[in-house]
Amino acid sequence: MVAGHPPFFADEPIEIYERIVIGKYKFPSHFSSDLKDLLRNLIQSDLTRRFGNLRNGVQDIKSHKWFSHLDWLMIFKKEVTAPLIPNCKGPGDATNFERYREEPLKKSKINKFETEFADF
Repeated sequence: MVAGHPPFFADEPIEIYERIVIGKYKFPSHFSSDLKDLLRNLIQSDLTRRFGNLRNGVQDIKSHKWFSHLDWLMIFKKEVTAPLIPNCKGPGDATNFERYREEPLKKSKINKFETEFADF
């Protein structure tokens, strides 16, 4: 969310998987050293070194320097003002989301689950 895209991205899912397995990624130049350190520890491919999976669990993440300005107890108690409250005109309002081209649904010629959904 900070960069505007995930660390591993591509047009095809298999390409994303390959990039994850290779484990190479670049941080945008505007990322602080604290943010880079946090992300390196979260994206760590070695489970024995990955934040959230260590002895202290989630505490390693919450106590990281990048989150030092946060009061986790106030967040838990819902006493923190949200940094962004979008304008919402009512239920179903999608004006805060980007527009995208919808692809038509492809209908299979073979119904493999006809018996399971006979009464559906």
